[in-house]
Amino acid sequence: MGGKNGAIKLVAGNSNRALAEAIAAYLATPLSKAVVRRFADMEIFVEIQENVRGADVFVLQSTSYPANDHLMELLIIIDALRRASARRITAVIPYFGYARQDRKPGPRTPISAKLVANLITRAGADRVMTLDLHAGQIQGFFDIPTDNLYASPVMVRDIRERFDLKNVAVVSPDVGGVVRARGLAKRIDAPLAIIDKRRERAGESEVMNVIGDVEGRTCILIDDIVDSGGTLVNAADALLEKGAKDVYAYLSHGVLSGGAVARVTASALKELVITDSIQPTEAVRVARNIRVLSIATLIGEAIGRTASEESVSSLFD
Repeated sequence: MGGKNGAIKLVAGNSNRALAEAIAAYLATPLSKAVVRRFADMEIFVEIQENVRGADVFVLQSTSYPANDHLMELLIIIDALRRASARRITAVIPYFGYARQDRKPGPRTPISAKLVANLITRAGADRVMTLDLHAGQIQGFFDIPTDNLYASPVMVRDIRERFDLKNVAVVSPDVGGVVRARGLAKRIDAPLAIIDKRRERAGESEVMNVIGDVEGRTCILIDDIVDSGGTLVNAADALLEKGAKDVYAYLSHGVLSGGAVARVTASALKELVITDSIQPTEAVRVARNIRVLSIATLIGEAIGRTASEESVSSLFD
């Protein structure tokens, strides 16, 4: 595929090769030949094995587990491309790690999301493309153009195909996610409910109350990240106690750390639907009630529009 200002190149790190290949297939553009490997002491070595001089290059890399390794891969790939005289370098980061560290929760704590933004910019990226940032203001942490894409069109399409929308309620699992849930509820013309919870400590949550009418309805929980799974499991239990018929969950990023997959599998959740912004583990692939939606078409279309200098925001109108 060619962009408005010349050829485009796709370079993939090791974080999510399957998604990178799917994006390349959508764009009918093969992944550029590149070596991203480790020395014996685990230092990262990158070699771009084809000419990128003057090219519009898109680096495909989620900074998911192991976050630090994948972040360093991204930075070194960007540096290699800059030194190879790429005309423009776009860091395509489907899952932006460290996004939950977007403010100081207490004294003498870092704002790591800002630090990561600085690192990516200083490495030589000209722009950033990411998906469903944990907090929208992180776009302002970058001093370069940043596109925050949304998985909602993919989710809405799936929900319309699978549910009787007359009997659906969209639920935010906490007060902080109300804007995200309200946006999806508006798209499918469904009522909104909110889980009022109190978090006692990191990784644990206590559900306190359900705000809204969910009795007899199929409830769809909407959020950006599922990590330990505790919030979703507790929310599902609370909704069922309030008379919900079934509970499903749609989330953009399946971090699913520790025993999260087992926790979700054993829960009352009818189904957890995540995207492939993070490469699914084998445990996720075989889980009875976890399903993965592909965002390759969405990201591929956004890359194509960026390369041809067309509107990206119109994808979500």
